[in-house]
Amino acid sequence: MTVTQAVFYLMAAFTVGASLLVVLARNIVHCAIALVFAFFGVAALFILLDAEFLAATQVLLYVGGITILLLFAIMLTSRISARGGKIMNEQVGISAVVALALFGLMAYANLKGFPALVPPMLAASDNTASLGRLLLTTYVLPFEVVSLLLLAAMVGAIVLARRDQGKD
Repeated sequence: MTVTQAVFYLMAAFTVGASLLVVLARNIVHCAIALVFAFFGVAALFILLDAEFLAATQVLLYVGGITILLLFAIMLTSRISARGGKIMNEQVGISAVVALALFGLMAYANLKGFPALVPPMLAASDNTASLGRLLLTTYVLPFEVVSLLLLAAMVGAIVLARRDQGKD
């Protein structure tokens, strides 16, 4: 076993452990902190894959922006201060089935593999420039659709938060 493989297994175990804490922790603030560690683990895996741009994007956007925004949203909502009521997720059964199905699919892909749908790209000398070129030419439509979906999710979260505030 090489040093790179040992670091990979260590970071993979760290990321899986942090991800399990995100799902299994009872305190929502602890879940958000574990999410920060999971994002750092994914960034470390990106570095091992020689994708430095994706690692920097992971740290800057997800750890620096999204998670901090999530922590502010958690702390500003009234649910965290409501100690009396028990909050239960109604979709726990469906989410367990989906999680098991995804786990089974990934285990099958790990053991048997799937055939490649497209030929592998040649290694580019400049990852950042080629990624920017692909995002603004070939993948511009999916990129814009994802931005619209994120905008719709943000508006929906604001509407739901306003509706919950009116009930208190």
